[in-house]
Formats: sequence, C-alpha cells, structure tokens
Amino acid sequence: MRVGRPVKALPQPTCDYCGERAALARYGDEAYPYREDHGPLWICAACEAWIGVHARSTRNVPLGRLANGALRDAKSRLHDALEPLVAAKVRRDGVNPFEARGKAVRWLADELGFELASPSLHLLSLEQCEQAIAHIDAFVAARRAKGDER
Repeated sequence: MRVGRPVKALPQPTCDYCGERAALARYGDEAYPYREDHGPLWICAACEAWIGVHARSTRNVPLGRLANGALRDAKSRLHDALEPLVAAKVRRDGVNPFEARGKAVRWLADELGFELASPSLHLLSLEQCEQAIAHIDAFVAARRAKGDER
C-alpha cells in the first residue's frame, strides 16, 4: 500500500479532430512520424495529429494541443513571420531570444485578444494562427511604409 501524496494520473490528451485519446509514441514505434529521435510524442494515428512533450518531463506533459498537417504548417509559418520581430528586439533592446519571443507572443495575443495561459503559440487554433500571420504581415508592411516616408 502506498503512503504519502497521491500520484497524479499521466496526462493523456484527446484529439481535437476525432475525439480519440492520443497514444504516447517514442522513436522506433510504428506510429512515430520522424526518421530520427525528436523525443516522445502524443499521436492520434487516425488523424495524423501529434504534439511533442516538454523537455525533461518525467510525466510526458504535452507541449500543447495535437496538431494535424494544416495546423503544423500554420504554426511553422507563424514562427517564421515572428522571428524577424524577435531578432530585431534582441538587437534593439539587448534581451535574450527567449525573453524577446515571449514578449512578442504576449504582444500578439494582446493585439488580437487571444487568451493564452503562457507566452506560447502551442495552444493556438488554425484560425488564430492565420489571423496572427495576417496581423504580423500588416504590421511589418505598415512599418516599412513609415520607413519609406522618411
């Protein structure tokens, strides 16, 4: 009999697309989508949706929501759109990239009215990613237009 604090159950995310429970997969498993080891993943094989696990997590806590191909692509494009702003903040203010990225995500969430539990893009939906990309593109275009006026 165990004495002491109860052990919390392992998190097991459900798929937003089909409602099935995700399975934990590691390198070498049949469902693992990568050719090399990228760490454990929560995978819904039916929808081909997956999400990574926090680094050094002993309980395999998922990084966010399971993402299908379209959402993974949108998140990648959002990161690509945000990185020049992050790099400019690092150069301008001398902050580290993690702090600059966190501030950029908080700025974006405030601008668009998103409720984020942490300064991370992992919980955004496909529509929110597309909206954020459009907002960043408009912001960058407005900044360039101001620079051309000078």
